[in-house]
Amino acid sequence: MTGYLFLSIILFSLAAFYVGRSAGARFVAAEGASVHSRPIYHGAFAAIWVGLPTLLLVVLWLLFQDAVVRALVVASLPSSLTEGASPAQISLFVSEIRNVAAGRIFSEPRPEIAAAAERYASWTVIANWAMVVVALCAMALALYLARSRSAPRYRARQSFERALDVIMIGSAGLAILVTLGIIVSLTYEAIQFFMLVPPAEFFFGLNWEPQIPIRADQIAGTGAFGAVPVFTGTLLIATIALIFAIPIGLMSAIYLVEFANPRIRGVIKPILEILAGVPTVVYGFFAVLTVAPAIRQAGSLFGIAISPNSALAAGAVMGIMIIPFISSLSDDALKAVPQSMRDGSLAMGATRSETVTKVLIPAALPGIMGGILLAASRAIGETMIVVMAAGLTANLTANPLDGVTTVTVQIVTLLIGDTAFDNPKTLSAFALGLVLFIVTLCLNVLALRIVQRYRERYE
Repeated sequence: MTGYLFLSIILFSLAAFYVGRSAGARFVAAEGASVHSRPIYHGAFAAIWVGLPTLLLVVLWLLFQDAVVRALVVASLPSSLTEGASPAQISLFVSEIRNVAAGRIFSEPRPEIAAAAERYASWTVIANWAMVVVALCAMALALYLARSRSAPRYRARQSFERALDVIMIGSAGLAILVTLGIIVSLTYEAIQFFMLVPPAEFFFGLNWEPQIPIRADQIAGTGAFGAVPVFTGTLLIATIALIFAIPIGLMSAIYLVEFANPRIRGVIKPILEILAGVPTVVYGFFAVLTVAPAIRQAGSLFGIAISPNSALAAGAVMGIMIIPFISSLSDDALKAVPQSMRDGSLAMGATRSETVTKVLIPAALPGIMGGILLAASRAIGETMIVVMAAGLTANLTANPLDGVTTVTVQIVTLLIGDTAFDNPKTLSAFALGLVLFIVTLCLNVLALRIVQRYRERYE
């Protein structure tokens, strides 16, 4: 029902655009040049006046509907269930009620739960239909108000542009709020982890075994949270990826800018950019099914033992993935160098290769370094390739033929399962995530600072 409602909002907004533009056309036909705004602005004003408030209303309704229905259902439960129950038990009751209401029944539910599930389903249906009715009424009222405000001298263009300013400011503010929310959530959970595990052990410990017993009778590891092997594995794979990607990306950019004719450039550059659009899970399959077996077979020819999940396989495929980042940004930096510098170098008797190495690369070096650092942050934060090809064992090694683990692999592994969030094993994922966030943020800031600080302006 929600999808149909969003579709109705789009169609109603298009209808409002048509109504507003028709009214603007009539104003032009009647008043001529004295009309303030063109008909298209009257239509755009009506469309945004109808669509935007209704869209915000529906989004807010969807955000709070489940909480309201849940509160009503919990309040309707008999006191025999809720009296003395902890929040976790209440949440468990609500989950059972939702499963029964959705038809996911594995055993006969209690009569109280079954009755609550019926109420939950009926109240959800009522809330959905109420949302549809309110949204349709809001759109009709907004269309009436927008049409009533239309006049030959009405400043529809300014009103539409102010609405666009509000949308852009709101989008920027939302992005900032999301970033702050990520920082706050990671920091809070990481603090909870460091209250259980000393920071010195986490940052300087050499043994990573986060498996700890959940129950007293369970056999598990004692729990060791020394993250140095995880950090070194991440840096090893990122370094291998950059060793593969930097020469290929930089040389391909130099060829496309300086040596390729427009026809070849028009073919090669789109193909190169396709690599950036390939899903990372496809790269992961490629690493597991093709690259890793090829490396093992090559090693067996020389009598070298290679791990099935080696850092070399994951790093090489990751290097292929980040080639477009380096190539595209280096391409832009090289193209930004003025043609007069090329002509001056060639006029002084330098060859084209000497011009590239002595003039173009030094002039474009800030942009190239910024692209390399952005690619490094992309490699450090990659998940799917390393999850599928790098392995799960935290080995403290610099040998690329061994299996290692990375921060992203451990985050995925630690958050799988039903372990409580107050457990050090689960909380350690947030500590790793905070470190990863800070490292990638520093790399991005460093890339921007390099570009801003060392950019040379040529007239």
